[in-house]
Amino acid sequence: MEYTKVSVTVKPLNEIANDLLMAQMGELGYESFSESDLGFDAYIPSNLYEADKLKTLELPFENTTLGFSSEVIADQNWNKVWEDNFFQPIVIGNECCVRSPFHKIEENTKYEILIEPKMAFGTGHHATTSLMIQHILECKFKNTQVLDMGCGTGILGILCSMRGAESVLGIDIDEWAYNNAYDNIHLNNVNNMTIKIGDAALIEKERFDIILTNINRNILLNDIKNYANSLNTGGQLFLSGFYSEDLDLINEECKKNRLEYISQKMENNWVAAAYKLAE
Repeated sequence: MEYTKVSVTVKPLNEIANDLLMAQMGELGYESFSESDLGFDAYIPSNLYEADKLKTLELPFENTTLGFSSEVIADQNWNKVWEDNFFQPIVIGNECCVRSPFHKIEENTKYEILIEPKMAFGTGHHATTSLMIQHILECKFKNTQVLDMGCGTGILGILCSMRGAESVLGIDIDEWAYNNAYDNIHLNNVNNMTIKIGDAALIEKERFDIILTNINRNILLNDIKNYANSLNTGGQLFLSGFYSEDLDLINEECKKNRLEYISQKMENNWVAAAYKLAE
């Protein structure tokens, strides 16, 4: 698949502005992002790219200007693109190292996840992925049935398997993510994780002990009822992909569906919240 890279310039440079723009561009179909010295780069399938839609992006900051430039990048160049954009190994919670196969092992951690740095979302660098990993490191997974909804690279499901999950189902609506997650589970020698293409309709008759979903606010609000219906009694739901300002809305929808708030983690105004299905 051919992708278009849009280089976004933010003046003055502002990390919160970057996150706000990335969230809006995610709604427009942009699938992955990497930070740059002037802002960030965003990637979208070329058949979905519409330059005029960039004019709809808004920021709640005065005296902030945006600039955009685009170029088409061939499918076979993605690994080089990521290497050129300094996709570096990261360590989360002093327990989990996320790196690509071309990186040297520099950290001694309990869990090491290899991610082939293609275009699927989820390399651990974005706050939402990092926050979800922190939740996973604190949660018990032995003998559990796990759903990784909107799995992207499969990073969360892979870690759940490493933490002792009995089985993991990863679902993503994007074919590129499906292929990338499939490659990554084999790269990490995970043999109890299955990947499917689709949306929440696929879990209608499934039951899980733990569900993780890192997508965006609107999809979460729409699908929380589906997640609740697919959780075993006492099961846990971990949600991320939204801002602290959206937490009340998320909590309200969860409460409607017998999901009790447990805790939250926050970084750069992004939130990852944990819930439990009431008995």
